[in-house]
Amino acid sequence: MADTIDVKQKELFGHPVGLYVLFFTEMWERFSFYGMRAILVLYLVAETKTSNAGLGWTNGEALALYGWYTMLVYVSSIPGGWLADKFFGQKRAVLYGGVLLVAGHGILAVEQMWAFYSGLALIILGVGLLKPNISTMVGGLYKKGDIRRDKGFTIFYIGINVGAFLSSIIVGYVGEVYGWHYGFGLAGIGMALGLIQYVAGQKYLHDALSHESESEDATIQDKPLTKVEKDRIIVLFVSFFLVIVFWGAFEQAGGLMNIYASEKTNRLIMGFDFPASWFQSFNAMFIILLGTTVAGFWAKRKLQGKISTSLFKMIVGLIIMGMGFFFMTAAAAQYSANGPVVDGQGGSAMYWLVLAYLFHTVGELSLSPVALSYITKLAPVKYASLIMGVYFAMTGIGNKVAGLLGEASESLGEYTIFTGIAIFCVGFGLLMLLFRKKLEVLTHGAEDDEHEMAH
Repeated sequence: MADTIDVKQKELFGHPVGLYVLFFTEMWERFSFYGMRAILVLYLVAETKTSNAGLGWTNGEALALYGWYTMLVYVSSIPGGWLADKFFGQKRAVLYGGVLLVAGHGILAVEQMWAFYSGLALIILGVGLLKPNISTMVGGLYKKGDIRRDKGFTIFYIGINVGAFLSSIIVGYVGEVYGWHYGFGLAGIGMALGLIQYVAGQKYLHDALSHESESEDATIQDKPLTKVEKDRIIVLFVSFFLVIVFWGAFEQAGGLMNIYASEKTNRLIMGFDFPASWFQSFNAMFIILLGTTVAGFWAKRKLQGKISTSLFKMIVGLIIMGMGFFFMTAAAAQYSANGPVVDGQGGSAMYWLVLAYLFHTVGELSLSPVALSYITKLAPVKYASLIMGVYFAMTGIGNKVAGLLGEASESLGEYTIFTGIAIFCVGFGLLMLLFRKKLEVLTHGAEDDEHEMAH
């Protein structure tokens, strides 16, 4: 088994070296993905007869495509996880996914509609192969019961957001100022760097393939699921409802909140027009600053014997994120009072968006990396990548919900949408708290024996 391999003893900052190989691979993958995400909607709605021409779509049309695209990106994780479990394994799945992503982002740099749609299709396929399998590999680096697993996923998650932060600033600026297609091409260069780094770090990833080596054992593949395994799958699938609601709200960031920042927010600071795409960097920046603090807070609660189960963290995360939308309610109210932005006057203040992203980030840190870790604790070995793929598919459904809500804002208005999202998220979270204990019984003590492992 992987636990006996000598490479396992190589650690950096208290974690396996393989974690940092996956950290930088995912960092560059997210650089490419979030860079494109930061400018996609803005490119779609940009006028066709300007120096940096876009496609001239309406907000509704742009948000509809955004919803479909982001949904398919994550739903493709189901076949991506299944292919890894059944055929070529997680290690090669990540490699093939990276190659497809480089190709997809590269094609987007071509200023033709066939290239636009072809590039999006390749990115969807690439993320489907890479995303669920690299996350499962992170879980494979840690022994059962190691409390460092949640911290490891948070470090990995910080890697995601270093990439997201840099791309929002760099790709966003290049896309808005120099040309949308230059931005798309730059995102592809980032993914190429991630692929090179992944191939170079293969020797540190033996432990991450523990799921792989086990799933290749025919006796494990053919063995039926036990009662405990079935109960744990039930808990995972119920927790996925939290995931859909969370991302349905959270992903307003790349859609409705992105357009709101562009069209209705006063972005003038001492004569400098703050690019709308840069607001996408706040979430990532807050994750980098607060990631280890939030993970440490929950780990400390665990060691003190206080409620800190994964399900509890996820519910609290949803409630906190939902509360952030009340700041967007305030922004919409201020815009109604001040009117449009004209010559640096009017519109809503930028600090509402900053506060909203802060609350969204704290909520995300309590839910998203925890959910990834939770799956590696509860999922049966032979379905590890597949269930991780289902998780990302639920994220995708949430993204589609986000797009539908964004479209609805054209008729209902931002004030109604933002307030409705806030009330629903907080209410749904409180409802889930009522059922938490009953659901946790079905985990059969999967998290009861967690403790600090000797490094």
